[in-house]
Amino acid sequence: MIKLLRRGLFVGAVLLSAGSTPSLAQTQEEASDNGASIVMYHRFGEQDYPSTNTRLEQLDAHIAELKSGKYTLLSLGEMVRRLNDGDNFPEKSVGITIDDAYHSVYTEAWPRLKQAGIPFTLFVATNPVDRGLKRYMTWNQIREIAADPLVTIGSQTASHLHMVNASDERNRADLEASNKRFEEELGYTPKLIAYPYGEFSTRVIDIVKGFGFQAGFGQHSGAFGAGDNIYGLPRFAMNEHYGDVARLKTAAASLPITASDITPTDTVVTNDNNPPAVGFTLDDEGMKRSDQLACFSNHEGKLQVERLGPRIEVRMKQVLPEGRTRLNCTMPAGQGRWHWFGKLLYVK
Repeated sequence: MIKLLRRGLFVGAVLLSAGSTPSLAQTQEEASDNGASIVMYHRFGEQDYPSTNTRLEQLDAHIAELKSGKYTLLSLGEMVRRLNDGDNFPEKSVGITIDDAYHSVYTEAWPRLKQAGIPFTLFVATNPVDRGLKRYMTWNQIREIAADPLVTIGSQTASHLHMVNASDERNRADLEASNKRFEEELGYTPKLIAYPYGEFSTRVIDIVKGFGFQAGFGQHSGAFGAGDNIYGLPRFAMNEHYGDVARLKTAAASLPITASDITPTDTVVTNDNNPPAVGFTLDDEGMKRSDQLACFSNHEGKLQVERLGPRIEVRMKQVLPEGRTRLNCTMPAGQGRWHWFGKLLYVK
């Protein structure tokens, strides 16, 4: 039985090959973790968009794995509450999110997730829905899904813009427009936001906070826990190429790397600091396996790691290209599980 609690792409090949089904030393009722992970989907059964599509047989296999009793499925609202309250997570806590409100969510994913009793958050950009674009859901369909007690509706702005590159005025206007449409169509404004394309910065976060959002979610891989920035939470993206059950197991069982003094503090990389100096300080628990920590980026592959006591410095040799760079650091956690730290870097 799945334990449900309700309130409110770069992957190193070594991880995929090393992932195995972890054994449970304790029952879920007895065990707890210091973190959780989130899985992200977009389309379902739309094979003409393989980079954002999940095949239906993949989705069915994912649901079967999530129903296996190895995981605790949490709503994003419950995850945010636990982060705010400093509570531990039940063992192997995982959340499910779907971006963009494509029509295949309504026809394929929602019926399957509803039958399985799996909670999820649907992030909606309002302009494509208003325009009646063929591949998107209608407001009537979104209202129908929103009435499901297992579903939370989140925002993905109005125009699905590149928020880091947009001016403060443009970002505010876009959020005002989307909130107006949510209020008109649903009777409320969402409290959770998924940044379009997973792009965010300190400046964007400040604007999002000003609109009353309680948490923000990117598209960089990683697990999270107490002390992590609740407005820059990672998610593991699933698609046709990176969506087999082995990857789902790795993602859903991941634990955070508890780190402090993370540099750089912003995601935006300036011309005079490219490549940036990336670093973080491990806690005592992280130090136990720090000799097995490895870091990768989607542009450069495996990166040089320098260990200065508890301080980890990650050295990149290549200048980052314009746009997104995703950096991942991992180390084994035992029982087939991985500690996983993800960071977004962005060059305008």
